[in-house]
Amino acid sequence: MEDLHGSCLCGGVRYRAALPVAHASHCYCTMCQKQHGAAAGSYANVASAGLTIEQGADLIAEYASSEHGRRDFCRVCGSTLFWRSTESPDRVAITLGTLEPAYPGKVERELFVENKPAWLPLR
Repeated sequence: MEDLHGSCLCGGVRYRAALPVAHASHCYCTMCQKQHGAAAGSYANVASAGLTIEQGADLIAEYASSEHGRRDFCRVCGSTLFWRSTESPDRVAITLGTLEPAYPGKVERELFVENKPAWLPLR
C-alpha cells in the first residue's frame, strides 16, 4: 500500500494521504462523540504535507471546535473527514471510517478514556 484513499458519504470529496501512519486512535472526548454521533472518533494520524484533496476541495467546511482544534467535514453530506490542531500543523488526523479500502492497521491509542461510554460493548 503506497498511501491511504478515502471519500465522504456522498462521494463529493475524495482524498489520499501518504504513509506512514504515525498511530491510529479512538478519541472518546465529548466533542468527537458529538461530531461522530458515536462512542468515539477514530483516526489515522499522518503528515499534513502528504494529504491531497483529489476532488471536492470546495465542499470541505471547517469548524473550530476549540481554541486549537479544527474539524473538517463535507458540507453536502456531513461526513467527518479530518481533525487538525493549530498546535501541530504538520499533522492531520484522518477519520478511519472514510478510508477505502478499510484501514488495515491496528488502533494503538485510546484518548479521553474517562469519557468512554458505559454502553460501549466489551471485547
